[in-house]
Amino acid sequence: MTNSRRSFLKTAAMATPAVLAAPYVKAQNAKITWRLQTYAGAALAEFVIRPAVDAFNKAANGEMEIQLYTADQLVPTGELFRAMQAGTIDAVQSDDDSMNSPVDIKVFGGYFPFASRYSLDVPTLFYEYGLAEIWDEAYTEVGVKWLSAGAWDPCNFATNKPITKLDDLKGLRVFTFPTAGQFLSQFGVVPVTIPFEDVPVAMQTGEIDAIAWSGITEVFTSGWVDVTKYFLTNNVSGGWAGSFFANADRWAEVPPHLQTLWQMCMDSSHYKRLHWYWGGEARLRAEGGRLELTSIPDAEWKTVEDAAHVFWEEVAKQTPRTGKVVEILKKYNSDMEKAGKPYRYG
Repeated sequence: MTNSRRSFLKTAAMATPAVLAAPYVKAQNAKITWRLQTYAGAALAEFVIRPAVDAFNKAANGEMEIQLYTADQLVPTGELFRAMQAGTIDAVQSDDDSMNSPVDIKVFGGYFPFASRYSLDVPTLFYEYGLAEIWDEAYTEVGVKWLSAGAWDPCNFATNKPITKLDDLKGLRVFTFPTAGQFLSQFGVVPVTIPFEDVPVAMQTGEIDAIAWSGITEVFTSGWVDVTKYFLTNNVSGGWAGSFFANADRWAEVPPHLQTLWQMCMDSSHYKRLHWYWGGEARLRAEGGRLELTSIPDAEWKTVEDAAHVFWEEVAKQTPRTGKVVEILKKYNSDMEKAGKPYRYG
């Protein structure tokens, strides 16, 4: 037996169990690296996810790194789920609808018409009214770890012609989300699917006439203010519902303390967006100056709201789980109406 081996055995025999067990992560001598793709384009990602990723990478202290990729950089947005499920990428920030999740509840991701009035409705629905448990169950069935949900901005129209009545929507070629487009088509809207980064050129060439993908904050942040003239104040939903997801196997490989750290960073991301969008929507309407604000009268817009509830009932019939979600939405909105101001006005 060599002297070096005798020395190692002697040292090991004298070590306490705590000393031997402590370096279980470091002993592998391999940093965990994730590739995470967001739905957001490069400019928007700087606000809706970059701060959380940067904070995590700093706090992880070399044990783990999340590499951030923006819309369509690695795979098209519509293929995000399959790529994550297969392990081609490790994690995703998106809504269920845009990434074409093979789950019955995907219809509620993004902008499910009039499910929320304000951004705070979204986390309340998930964490106080039971949607989180339903999302966790649905994604567990397809081998993906649903991690956390939060709200983004409302869904308004940015256009090149003024919209002041429902008839103005007829024939409008609109870049929007799948479910929102399906719902709006009954009012003559023609949904168009194009890559996120192609939107400005599509507006300039006339391939699309409008964008119903965001509130006014993103119209400015994404540069769409340069190719649009009008902003319709009526919205189809008060808050985009999006989530963080991970490949289930990749998530299981992450030590508990880093899982907790990423959870805290996701929560921080949700919090930042709440005030960033809330302030941005108000400030840019009041002081933006580059887009003319238009509105459809409330009495006429109520036609759209009433149609949304018919749409809810159709979705409720799809599966027992979609039915359960719709019942939660109905209960929540009923509670908000009964609560009155400031939860609901009029």
